[in-house]
Amino acid sequence: MALFATVLIPGLALQPAAQATAPADGDVTFTVALLNSPDSLNPFLGFEAESYEMWALTYDYMITYSMQDISPQPGLATKWTTSDDGLTWTFDIRSGVSFSDGEPLTAKDIAYTYNRVMSGSAEGYTWGSYLKGVTEVSAPDDTHVVLTLKRPNAVLPLLPIPIIPEHVWKNISEKAVKAYAAEPKNGEPVVGSGPFRMVEGTAGGSTFKFEANPDYWGGTPHIDHLVFRVFQSEDPAVQALIKGEVDFVEGISAVQVKALQGRDGITAINGDSPGFDQIAFNTGSVDTKTGKPIGDPNPAVLDPKFRHALGYTLDLDQLISKVYQGAGQAGTTVIPPAYSDWRWDPPSDVAFSYDPDKAGQLLDEAGYKMGADGFRTMPDGSPIGTIRLAARSESPTSLDTMDFVKEWFGDVGIKAKVENFESSKLSGVILDGDYDIFQWGWYVEPDPDSILSYFTTGQHGGLSDSWYTNPEYDTLYEQQHVEMDHDKRVDIVKQMQEILYEDSPYLVTAYNTIGEAVRSDRFACLQPQPDPGGIWLIQYGIHNYLSVRPAADAGDCDNVESSSQATDAADDKGISSGFLIGAGVVAVLAVVGGGIVMMRRRSSVGDRE
Repeated sequence: MALFATVLIPGLALQPAAQATAPADGDVTFTVALLNSPDSLNPFLGFEAESYEMWALTYDYMITYSMQDISPQPGLATKWTTSDDGLTWTFDIRSGVSFSDGEPLTAKDIAYTYNRVMSGSAEGYTWGSYLKGVTEVSAPDDTHVVLTLKRPNAVLPLLPIPIIPEHVWKNISEKAVKAYAAEPKNGEPVVGSGPFRMVEGTAGGSTFKFEANPDYWGGTPHIDHLVFRVFQSEDPAVQALIKGEVDFVEGISAVQVKALQGRDGITAINGDSPGFDQIAFNTGSVDTKTGKPIGDPNPAVLDPKFRHALGYTLDLDQLISKVYQGAGQAGTTVIPPAYSDWRWDPPSDVAFSYDPDKAGQLLDEAGYKMGADGFRTMPDGSPIGTIRLAARSESPTSLDTMDFVKEWFGDVGIKAKVENFESSKLSGVILDGDYDIFQWGWYVEPDPDSILSYFTTGQHGGLSDSWYTNPEYDTLYEQQHVEMDHDKRVDIVKQMQEILYEDSPYLVTAYNTIGEAVRSDRFACLQPQPDPGGIWLIQYGIHNYLSVRPAADAGDCDNVESSSQATDAADDKGISSGFLIGAGVVAVLAVVGGGIVMMRRRSSVGDRE
């Protein structure tokens, strides 16, 4: 099996940068290299991490997250109380907050946003799980929001829903929202109340520009402009960092992080991510109105016994070693180790292991016998055919994972082929049901309700990407959502994970880290989330966009000891040892004993999650 990576020939010079990027007017610009573009700037439509990041910069939230443990903390709401029966929640809202067009933001805008989520189809798909059980959202005055519930909601006060301006969105009907871009238009920024104003950008584009909101209630950012540049692969993104064309690069591999560490002017980390990667099956795509099948899934992947048997074909230790370069750990369930209280760990007698013989035995028992041609058949004796493995073309992790999966499936008599898609296109393929298996991943919130909701029947056509349905699971989801006794709720959540493990709509492959690097000779004061050990950007919340500042102005980073520190400016020694992923001159290395072949990769990580 060949694992592919790029290796830069020594000699790419690290360009010196004594100060932060600044346009002619002297303003400070922080430029971030992304490896995937947001799929929508409409806060009711997108689901990729980059979309959520840009919503957070543009809009405000009633509740935000702590940097230490990602627990809920005040945002627009300064405090909240709940009745003894848990059926009434009252939130005190900040006064003096304005939208970017000067209109005041009041409790009425929050109530409007939440009521729109409760009544709208597109709005509800994205955010409805947070307001389940809520019958009314009211704003008795400008500084109070009241939620009335028919049954308790164990997720509250977690409400990570972007607050939209009623005076803008009241003119956009529920039908029109599905086509509403929510992008800058005619030179006017998107109207929001966040710390930045989007002045340029379109979904799927390559450049997104923001200007600081000087009137932001949380304090004026230390940077004047924020620019996101989308690269088609991590090779040119890393080069842009070295050359000083960007100040930060997000989502690079562990190999690149290692190569960048110790270089003058750059600080690079592998940050722990509260998420997972998986291969996901089409368990039965349907028309959400008629319930009739849609798409063209291979009949084999509709069978939970077939899917579960394939869990024993995956050599996750090899995957972590060769695809993730050791920066991660083998996956099991959809709740990552960071949230140990909620997590169900499969007992040793049922836990997946790399065991092709057992996989073959389970396939035999389920009726998928080996044919005379060396490939397995359906229980009725017809050929299974070729299983399609959809990989994301901009993600080496996705591509390499699926190359391994193809080989492992072949070892047990299942023919497979890898098909490459851009992430934005794969999203449509999934919704149309025109796939068998794909590779992707999710970020997971501290409360498990959201990730668990993606497997409910009610999310078909929305955030369900496996089209999974199980009445028992749906019932347990509703039960945990209203269970206010924490220990009892944990038990239900663990039962749900066990069901998912057995039915296997997902095979969780890895709990990965995320590689990031910053020109620390230019910028400092990025705090990890969770703290310590977490990531710098694509966090829950916008703390680091407020705290990042030119290296010359770093000081003690507001006394946050874990923040990234300013380092000496780059010199002209260049990079003369080790190796870096790059799009320049490429070498080919072969390590026969380890089975690793390094050569130029096709592209980069762009994980949804």
